[in-house]
Amino acid sequence: MSESSMIGTRIRERRVINGLKQSDLARQVGISPSYLNLIEHNRRRIGGKTLIKLADALQVEPTLLSEGAEATLISALREAAGRPDGHTAELDRTEEFAGRFPGWAQLLSSLNARVTDLERTVETLTDRLAHDPHLAASLHEVISTVTAIRSTSSILVETESLEPEWQNRFHRNINEESSRLAEGAEALVRYLEGAANSEAEIRSPQDEMVAFLDHHGFHFPQLEGTAEAAAIKAVLDQDAIMHSDVARRLARDALAQYQADARRLPLSEMLAKVQDCGPDPEQISMAFDCDLPTVFRRLAALPADLVGPVGLLTCDAAGTVLFRKPMDGFAMPRDAGACALWPLFQVLGQPQVPMRRRLRQSGRGQNVVLAFAVAEQVAAATFVRPALMRGHMLLLPDADSEQGSPLQDVGSSCRICPLRNCPARREPSIIMDGF
Repeated sequence: MSESSMIGTRIRERRVINGLKQSDLARQVGISPSYLNLIEHNRRRIGGKTLIKLADALQVEPTLLSEGAEATLISALREAAGRPDGHTAELDRTEEFAGRFPGWAQLLSSLNARVTDLERTVETLTDRLAHDPHLAASLHEVISTVTAIRSTSSILVETESLEPEWQNRFHRNINEESSRLAEGAEALVRYLEGAANSEAEIRSPQDEMVAFLDHHGFHFPQLEGTAEAAAIKAVLDQDAIMHSDVARRLARDALAQYQADARRLPLSEMLAKVQDCGPDPEQISMAFDCDLPTVFRRLAALPADLVGPVGLLTCDAAGTVLFRKPMDGFAMPRDAGACALWPLFQVLGQPQVPMRRRLRQSGRGQNVVLAFAVAEQVAAATFVRPALMRGHMLLLPDADSEQGSPLQDVGSSCRICPLRNCPARREPSIIMDGF
């Protein structure tokens, strides 16, 4: 049932809440009870003046009767209904539910948002446990220290006659190892304290660079139309996000590439073409006679309010992600170990051959995106070195014109992927095996 046709239902629910009889409300508004009955059963349209009178009599805003629950609440409920938990919700009655039970609807929406945040935290912790070298080193330090203390204690317990000199030495070792264990445990706790705020956590030079680019929306107006290195230096000098020299070097390389792409595809011409044909990389590439990787990077660098959401991933021939611009609805692991089914990795075996796929990422939401991928040769082969390849994958929202096209199910990372019987799986998933 459409939102506009729910006006009568909302009037009836509000009247019942206020404890009014149908005849009393009709008398206050100046209409017949039979006509009000038809309105309440959504069998008659209601005029603007009558709606205002009904709103006054029911002591609510007219928009609450005409529009019902806010669109954001409706959207949140539909998102909750789309969770892959095996339960089927009545999507066609979402607006009715929100209108009749706004409190319950808001509670359900809040709980779904909370569950989503907790799932994201679990995914982050899982990713860290699997791939974080700092965490692995900290755990190894704690385990090694515990093992040393246990070995020393065993000697003291199992050796009946031990010279005082050796006893003192073992006692000293236990004391030193205990202090070392306490320091290691404290460092590990401090490191894990940031897990709850996983979205803001930065843990590597590449993370710092991505945070710097994201802070600027991946768009730098001051670098448009200029080839001066001083412009890049000015941008970096104003930054307070990156703390390591490695991150600043990565950012400098990314901004230099941005400058080169901006000279090849000027902002004004790109925006005009996007307005003409949309963010279609193939049409833009043909219009400007430009290679696809440059078009991918340029689309990802356009203002989001003008081009919409755009994601970008770049990797080398080993599959290590070199650059990423995240896109809502498509999870991107921060380290190596992304899904091998992504077109990003498939094109590495066929350079200069573009690929276009509709991807549905398994897990929360199961969003569908449109992926464009291509691989380029960045260094020619020699007699002593193979050609160096680089893969690029552009992500755009699924277009209406693509509805009905084949879908390819992919994951994000094997460790947190629910896909069963996947031939590309490298390791078991904690989602299927449980905690």
